Amino acid sequence: MARGPVDLSRRCAHCLFPFEACLCPDVRRVETRTRFLVLRHASEHTRPSNSGRWAALALPGARLVEYALPGAEPDLSALAAPGTVVLFPSPHPATLVPLPRQVVVLDATWAQARRMIQRIPALRTLPRLALPARALAVVDPIRRSKVAGGLCTLEAMAAALHLLGETEAGRALDGLHAAALERSWRLRRGAAVAAQIA
Repeated sequence: MARGPVDLSRRCAHCLFPFEACLCPDVRRVETRTRFLVLRHASEHTRPSNSGRWAALALPGARLVEYALPGAEPDLSALAAPGTVVLFPSPHPATLVPLPRQVVVLDATWAQARRMIQRIPALRTLPRLALPARALAVVDPIRRSKVAGGLCTLEAMAAALHLLGETEAGRALDGLHAAALERSWRLRRGAAVAAQIA
């Protein structure tokens, strides 16, 4: 059953959770050595489940660039910064010596991310930072990945920080993801109860 458009007037302008379950109180500032450039696909711009938005709220050094918005040309000049890698699977991932200065994260579905890699020449030339495979996927009521072992953007950024030795920052993003999951489960339970009563 197709869902109608989300009424954003009933949601926090920052996290896009409903006001009664706002995620912002659980967003704490996370300082990192690694800079993140989140290249967000237009389809994610107003999607309440977009976790790249939450990561950008927590990471003061993160830059969020919109991609494929109608009538808007994205500023991709930062992709040329020295020490930049793109977070994407690869059979030949980048070496971690020296550590990358900037990680580009494609905030999109897997199909959209693959097309972005193909269509943006600067992305094709960047070294790839590949994450180790997960042994067990977490059941995520916010965004169900269609790819085995797939991660949402926030999880992937946390995993990248762990991989790059920024364990404390990675744990902080893991905690933010857990808080988002808890709120999502609570909202779903509430909606299910309301439907039973009705």
